[in-house]
Amino acid sequence: MMHTTVPSSKSRIHEERNLVSILSIAFFLTATFMLIEFMVGLYTQSLALIADASHMLVDALALGVALLAVWLSSRPATADKTFGFYRIEILAALLNGLILIMIALGIFYESFHRFYEPPEIKTEWMIATAGVGLFVNLINAYFLYGSQSISLNVRAAFLHVTGDAIGSVGAIFAGILMKFKGWYIADPIVSMAVGVLIIYNAGKLVRDSINILLEGTPGHINLETIHQELCNVEGVRSIHDLHVWTLTSGFYAMSCHAVLTGEGEQHQILKELRSVLNDKFEVKHSTIQLEEKSLEDQEDHFCHSTSQF
Repeated sequence: MMHTTVPSSKSRIHEERNLVSILSIAFFLTATFMLIEFMVGLYTQSLALIADASHMLVDALALGVALLAVWLSSRPATADKTFGFYRIEILAALLNGLILIMIALGIFYESFHRFYEPPEIKTEWMIATAGVGLFVNLINAYFLYGSQSISLNVRAAFLHVTGDAIGSVGAIFAGILMKFKGWYIADPIVSMAVGVLIIYNAGKLVRDSINILLEGTPGHINLETIHQELCNVEGVRSIHDLHVWTLTSGFYAMSCHAVLTGEGEQHQILKELRSVLNDKFEVKHSTIQLEEKSLEDQEDHFCHSTSQF
């Protein structure tokens, strides 16, 4: 007997509308200031500003991709896309992470050359522009912060703008050193520091995206723990063929076979299993096959893998 639960679509629609509004505001602010910062970077010959503007260009593209992904992922399921288009959001996050890494490598390359021939930079313009950029990025971070926990796509955008904010702080610091100390080498040093931070955050984003695409177990779920909790439900003899994966950010799915002891009503047992999954592990989509003990003795139901479940 197969039983499946699905999450409420109303809450999902509400979240998607909020994400569209938040991402639209962030996109407009980022794209506008990116153009200003890039022009000032060319005028002042500041690599730190150009690097930050390049990062903001990627941010604008990332936010645009994020908006597109939210729209596409909200499309209803079809006969050949039975889970809908949720994974588009994860693909967008993966793409953003890879682009961030490429941008960081480009910053490293240019910074290396500037160590030997640091150009003279118009520091007043650099400091003023970086200050405005910091303000814009903090506004974007404020809007995105509350939604990053429910969407890997928004988390990618949040990492973009926080990286920009730190880059702006670095540009201000480098500008002060160059203006009052004449240390023009500070420009490439700060640029490389920003590049390291970008790669670190982008690397984690790429790792998490790949784990979801490979249907790995969510990081906050211990498979052994969930197995034990399900086995503790009265009327359950054993659990096997247990799989837990992520469809998209905050949307976890699980399937398993539950061998019953023969005691208790199946409906009540199924209700208890669902309650454990929802309350303790935030798994709202579950497919549970209930089996009598006699079925377990007839054939090998266990996973053909190294897992004991």
